[in-house]
Amino acid sequence: METIISEYISGIYFGKVQSFKNMQVIPLFSDQKADLDYLTLKEALEKRLLTIQEVNQAASVPELKVMNQTDLPVLLLDGEELAGAKQNRVLNTTILVKAKSGLVIPVSCTEQGRWSYRSAEFSDSDVVIPSFLRAKKASSVNVSLNFGRNFQSDQQGIWEGIMAFQNKADVHSPTGAMKDVFEKKKKNLEDYLKAFPCLPLQKGVFVFLGGKVAGLDILSREEAFGTLFPKLVKSYAIDALLEEKEKDKISLNPEEEAKQFLLEAKDCQEKKYSSVGQGWDYRFEGKDMVGSALVHNKSIIHMAFFQISKEEKTGRMSGYKRRREYRL
Repeated sequence: METIISEYISGIYFGKVQSFKNMQVIPLFSDQKADLDYLTLKEALEKRLLTIQEVNQAASVPELKVMNQTDLPVLLLDGEELAGAKQNRVLNTTILVKAKSGLVIPVSCTEQGRWSYRSAEFSDSDVVIPSFLRAKKASSVNVSLNFGRNFQSDQQGIWEGIMAFQNKADVHSPTGAMKDVFEKKKKNLEDYLKAFPCLPLQKGVFVFLGGKVAGLDILSREEAFGTLFPKLVKSYAIDALLEEKEKDKISLNPEEEAKQFLLEAKDCQEKKYSSVGQGWDYRFEGKDMVGSALVHNKSIIHMAFFQISKEEKTGRMSGYKRRREYRL
């Protein structure tokens, strides 16, 4: 692992453990200076200075077109969902869109049963896909990069994951929209949001579900993290909510387990790729984890690691070899 990333991980420190039912959160902090200012997806869309559309009238499932009209870069976070146009999509990796520029970005479909225009432009779905699906998607993107196929996911595997997610939640969606589960469980998720307040200067979260490590997210700017915080909490909380068998289980030594996880993260195999936007996209893989980091000018913009089982890694969701291009 490159020194800049290893040292960054070593510099992460913890806040007091927060607990609610079967979910535990350790607030994460870092003294790394945020040299780069940027807007989040939500902020840029609210200011009407960012537009996201289909690449053309015919559209392409795994790609969207972004136009940034602001004087600042815009951060699109891995796992953030975009709603509208021909079907809802999710970001395949974290992307920093340069100021005053356009870009074609890699995405996956999260609404299998619709292929018709609902709007000309995409809006913020206010959702980050469930953490279990982020882990599986990250693993399949790693495989795609290894095969020289850029930041593509296993689309069929994502659809299968969403279907299983909806069945587990007992939520029927007429278009197979993942977002419908979040809408149906909105009141329950609000209880989790109330239980996990975002602290001053907080930049990240380390999360346990049912007593086991789920993963972590950390950003360079506390302001950006504060904006993304509700989305990220819901991403983990929706998994906690559906794990009824684990609802009373918690980790008895969360700080020690978190420290061990970070140590193991530093031993991951690392590969470096030119990012879709600005900076470098690092991909990590260990025995029981996958991760990624967006680095710009020697600063960590966003880093995420997830616990993932050997079976999930071996399967790569549905198998890379039987994956096909989802272009219309």
